[in-house]
Amino acid sequence: MNFKHPILLSLLSGFLFTLSWPATGAMTFLIFLAFVPLLVLEQRASEDRIAGKKSYLFLYSFLAFFTWNLLTTWWIYNASFGGAVMAIFFNSLFMAIVFVLFHRVKRRMNGRFGAIILISFWMAFEYLHLRWDLTWPWLTIGNVFADSPWMIQWYEYTGVFGGGLWIFAVNFLVFNQMKQGSSVFSIRSIFLISSLIFVPILISFSIYKWESGQLTKGPHPEIVVVQPNIDPYNEKFNGSFKEQLEKMLELAETGIDSNTACIAFPETALTENIWENSEEHAYSIQALRAFQKKHPGLDILIGATSAYQYQPGEKPSVTARKYIDAEEYYDDFNTAFFLTGKGLLQKYHKSKFVPGVERMPFPSLLKPLEKLAINMGGTTGSLGEQEERTVLLSSQNSLKIAPVICYESVFGEFVNGYILNGANVIFIITNDGWWGDTPGHTQHLSYARLRTIETRRCIARSANTGTSCFIDQWGKVFLPTSWWKPEVIKQGITLNSELTFYVRHGDYIGRAAVIISLGMIVFSIFLRFRRKKYNL
Repeated sequence: MNFKHPILLSLLSGFLFTLSWPATGAMTFLIFLAFVPLLVLEQRASEDRIAGKKSYLFLYSFLAFFTWNLLTTWWIYNASFGGAVMAIFFNSLFMAIVFVLFHRVKRRMNGRFGAIILISFWMAFEYLHLRWDLTWPWLTIGNVFADSPWMIQWYEYTGVFGGGLWIFAVNFLVFNQMKQGSSVFSIRSIFLISSLIFVPILISFSIYKWESGQLTKGPHPEIVVVQPNIDPYNEKFNGSFKEQLEKMLELAETGIDSNTACIAFPETALTENIWENSEEHAYSIQALRAFQKKHPGLDILIGATSAYQYQPGEKPSVTARKYIDAEEYYDDFNTAFFLTGKGLLQKYHKSKFVPGVERMPFPSLLKPLEKLAINMGGTTGSLGEQEERTVLLSSQNSLKIAPVICYESVFGEFVNGYILNGANVIFIITNDGWWGDTPGHTQHLSYARLRTIETRRCIARSANTGTSCFIDQWGKVFLPTSWWKPEVIKQGITLNSELTFYVRHGDYIGRAAVIISLGMIVFSIFLRFRRKKYNL
């Protein structure tokens, strides 16, 4: 490699990650080289070729990951400058720590099992990063193929962690060839690298060809999706909730016909303060009921801000707030209401939150600071959640809807919870207007395509603004709307009740990586004490 200075290697790695990512560079194949410069840096550290090796690997790996995080997720600052700083800095920090830990453990094992150590450590990090209060899985490495669904139809067996394994395997193969000192790749090495890249793609094509006729059978109820395009910074939470609802219903009227089974409105479309203790008395709910009388049998899914007041004897949650002038507690929620044509009202509370923006991390410990959380739903402080994934049943019980709210759509195994509870279709309701016309809303849409492949469920996506659309079971997008334009789209959507391997088993690759990582760490500690004891 001609790059001599570690800064150039760091920046090269960061730029390769960035250029491969959806909506920033979209040159997906570059991801198969992105780790190579970092592996060169790690090799130099192992061979003592750079002074201050204990700190330089951390600094230069941090620079690479910071470059990637900054250039790919800079748009967060449109919603919260502090949130952007925290997300970009700490995600880069966590990645650098993982890379340095890989280096230290590899050294203790005399350079053996390097690939296994890094792959297991990285996969374990991503798995755990999906499951704690500081979660930020936007740059989970397997997400890189979100705009190339033709490459990864086998995600129905592996989820995004399978993509991560594939990426690391190719990067290590390229690096090992370079390590041999050959200036020109041999025919054998080119064949191996090409095979490792293209065989999974051929498998993807074969899966599509085999399943394409299977997954289009069954009913195709017509769904209408509304994109109202209400400014979240000025109009949405400061204007009249009655006027906004009237605007949305007038817009919806243009798309409804006698075949329409269900209509979807976006996240927090209802900005009235709806108390779930008496939700049927809310003006917004009554207006929706009146709209349904004009369209008998129509089901409505709509996002809302709501609250619940705990009754005497009920134990408040860790996110509950106390009234200033009373000994009573309540919780605020980001809610999906489902009004069936038969008069039933079902609901689901959003349960995956952007750390520090929608919810203060570790609320049981940091509750005094929860008012510092900036909620992207019209309230401040930490939102309440629910443990189970609710499936919403339509009037005729044909539609069994997974009501995925905004950020939740980035979590594969989390979405599986809806499918395991019986969902045969996914509705994503979101408000992507916070980020402006940036890669943020485009990436968010792209990640939804991964969920269709993993679950083989079609998606109806209603965004306040950004991109509303339909996505089929292979990740193909239909009828995408324009940014900052009120629109209504409708399409028949395929229902599916079969469970994929990934839905049944979830992130098993991540769990295996955690076990392997723990074993590697324990074994490296054993080797260290053994050498000290015998002066090895």
